[in-house]
Amino acid sequence: MDIYLIDASGEKFHFPVNPEEISIRRDKQFETFNLLSLGEVDAAQQEKVKEIAFSSFFPKTYDPSYCRYRNIPDPRTAMNRLTIWMNSKQPVRLLITDTGVNVLVFVAAHTSVFRGGEPGDISFDVTFRTWREMKVRTGAAASGTSGSATKAARPDTKPVPKVVTVAAGDTLSGIAKRELGSSSKWSAIYEKNKALIGSDPNRIFPGQKLVMP
Repeated sequence: MDIYLIDASGEKFHFPVNPEEISIRRDKQFETFNLLSLGEVDAAQQEKVKEIAFSSFFPKTYDPSYCRYRNIPDPRTAMNRLTIWMNSKQPVRLLITDTGVNVLVFVAAHTSVFRGGEPGDISFDVTFRTWREMKVRTGAAASGTSGSATKAARPDTKPVPKVVTVAAGDTLSGIAKRELGSSSKWSAIYEKNKALIGSDPNRIFPGQKLVMP
């Protein structure tokens, strides 16, 4: 068995000493409700991300009895590499041969231990959490319609202006009093319809359609 971490750039890190054991924790998510008739009830959700953990050490000097390869990394350099990956927001690939573990993970936590009887060696505990891609679906995608179709189906809430047809004998002040409640508002009607009426507000004709302000 060999344990590797491989980042997006292709850099490969080979753990020099295999752990005695590797634990893989799997949990299911639950949402808990309190119902008056039943009490506490769990509603099953999705599976949580897996946690993979093990303990080992980085030896200062090569020993063929337990080291997986000869050119082992400096212990401090190796621990710094784990710290860099832990602080990164990008996942790395965890590959453990002979186990079927070949997944993208985050380095969730690691602990360094320095022991007096083992000068130069660094023992460590490390925990990985499996990476899960987040896919955000828009409202249009969730309903199976395109954005333009959704926009077209949306009701138009813009108010429709009132249009008054000029009758024989009408004046702007008369229309203003009848439609707006005050004859003094004739100028507002004129400004709204100036392009139709022309330069003389007193010259309006039957059949003209005036937009009310």
